Amino acid sequence: MNDRAGRRRARRLAIGTAVVLALAGMNGPWLYRFSTEKYHQYTINKPEYKAANGKWEIVDFPEEYRQNTIHAALLRTGKVLLVAGSGNDQDNFDAKRFDTRIWDPLKGTIKKVPTPADLFCTGHTQLANGNLLIAGGTKRYEKLKGDVTKAGGLMIVHNENPDKPITLPAGTRFTGKNNGKTFVSKDPVLVPRAKKVFDKATGKFLRNDPGLGRIYVEAQKRGQKYETGTQDNYRVHGLKGADAKNTYGIAQKLALDKKDFQGIRDAFEFDPVAEKYIKVDPMKEARWYPTLTTLSDGKILSVSGLDDIGQLVPGKNEVFDPKTKKWTYTDKVRQFPTYPALFLMQNGKVFYSGSNAGYGPDDVGREPGVWDVDTNKFSKIPGLSDPTLMETSGTVLLPPAQDEKYMVVGGGGVGESEESSEKTRIVDLKKADPRFEDGPSLDKGTRYPSASVLPDDSVLISGGSEDYRGRGDSNIFEARLYDTEKNELKRVADPLVGRNYHSGSILLPDGRVMFFGSDSLYADAANTKPGEFEQRIEIYTPPYLYGDGDRPSLSGGPQTIERGGTGTFTSSDAAKVKKVRLIRPSAATHVTDVDQRSIALDFEASGSKLTVTVPENRNLVQAGWYMMFVTDADGTPSKAQWVKVP
Repeated sequence: MNDRAGRRRARRLAIGTAVVLALAGMNGPWLYRFSTEKYHQYTINKPEYKAANGKWEIVDFPEEYRQNTIHAALLRTGKVLLVAGSGNDQDNFDAKRFDTRIWDPLKGTIKKVPTPADLFCTGHTQLANGNLLIAGGTKRYEKLKGDVTKAGGLMIVHNENPDKPITLPAGTRFTGKNNGKTFVSKDPVLVPRAKKVFDKATGKFLRNDPGLGRIYVEAQKRGQKYETGTQDNYRVHGLKGADAKNTYGIAQKLALDKKDFQGIRDAFEFDPVAEKYIKVDPMKEARWYPTLTTLSDGKILSVSGLDDIGQLVPGKNEVFDPKTKKWTYTDKVRQFPTYPALFLMQNGKVFYSGSNAGYGPDDVGREPGVWDVDTNKFSKIPGLSDPTLMETSGTVLLPPAQDEKYMVVGGGGVGESEESSEKTRIVDLKKADPRFEDGPSLDKGTRYPSASVLPDDSVLISGGSEDYRGRGDSNIFEARLYDTEKNELKRVADPLVGRNYHSGSILLPDGRVMFFGSDSLYADAANTKPGEFEQRIEIYTPPYLYGDGDRPSLSGGPQTIERGGTGTFTSSDAAKVKKVRLIRPSAATHVTDVDQRSIALDFEASGSKLTVTVPENRNLVQAGWYMMFVTDADGTPSKAQWVKVP
């Protein structure tokens, strides 16, 4: 073979080798990923792996039943209420497409429920009768700067007449005395009468403090020239005589700035048996992002939220009486950011952990403490680490509830901050001078973590994202079980779905945990592709359901047990029972679930009979329906029995 032929052959060999190497380079990672994924699936489905780490599975809803679930609550029927409202979708809002589903995790059935208002970003809590109270929602979606075409904002209407209130209808015009610009109200407003002020010592009349009404106004025409830059007094059109003299408006800057969401006053009870919404008396204040918390007397406290003009409700809190179905204001004013985490304590006071979902000044109502709602006294609790990173943190009452220990998990900076905290902080409210101490840390800074109390006294912490709304592809595909006795976090099986904003978790009656929602801003690491709402439901089966033995049995017994009373149930495993827990069903949204609590019950076993005793403290055991679980020495729980505490 001559040199030229040899060179051609060598060249062909080199080219062929290069092609093979190139193909190997292209297919190698795919082949590796394929084999790695197969091995991963093999590993996570091994019995010993599931017994140590649990397992995640996705529930495949038929397409016609999928929705952007924002809120979820476990009903006393064992079904789950999934509420979307407009689902953070402006098109749905404009078309008045408001969605609710009822899902039966046992039978796998799904049902659509007519939804009477936009219950997107509402508040909710379990009532003593087993209904779910739902209050607030969306009146208007936000408008970003650039999308706002008419200057507008807040008008404070003053009424200096001490003898009567005055109502201004929607469409009332206000003209500035100095700027000469006219703005029009979007809704009617009731302005209370002025209050007469007297000298306490002499009884001499001093002045009238005007009644104040708040209303959103817009310029009559589009354009930047209709903006105002400073405060002005405004004449109210359509009034005559004394009304014209006594009534006026005052507004600060009315501009083309971003306009926040606006709330509604509507309130409903959801009946889990009839499976429908029942309208009740509306709240005094419109609220978007409110928290509802049960008080010592069984009434429901409604706190915070954005009002019907997109402003943070100025500390005007109110209570719902389940007997009269009416709302009344509390005597005192106290302001919190939206969705504040508020929990009823065993002494009847309310604990505020500092966790919240966002809107509100960064220097008002953000420090944790104990709040006496009756006197309005607020006692701050020191020691909180990363105190400026509490927005979008989660708070959970650690089991058993009698210990009155709370854990605050993760959190982020105010607003759209990219900062997040990997801290867990624990406070023992039974101490004379409680203060926060750091618990075990997470691997990463975590916004929007979900935390669910389990029947074996562990807490499942999962999901979240490092950045605001998963920005930068920052979802955290990790889950951990917190051991309350050892104060340790243990990494378990990784979730299959990323969860950030608008996500949550619910403990089911069979001991599994469901996860819903997630609303990423972007779908890629470069933040160029808009995100899509995560409609898939995911179920986590904890390790305790993969043990070698059968789960304890539990049946029979009374459906109702009084506080301080007893109930006898049947269990062939009564002698093996180590714990009995009453767990209040969850109502979760925006990393806020103030309902869940796990209460330890004293018990006695005799043969196949198990007699349990419910604690007497009404603040510990709030009236309502509970899941009762028994667990054995291995921590394996029974399926729940539903019990009502009147």
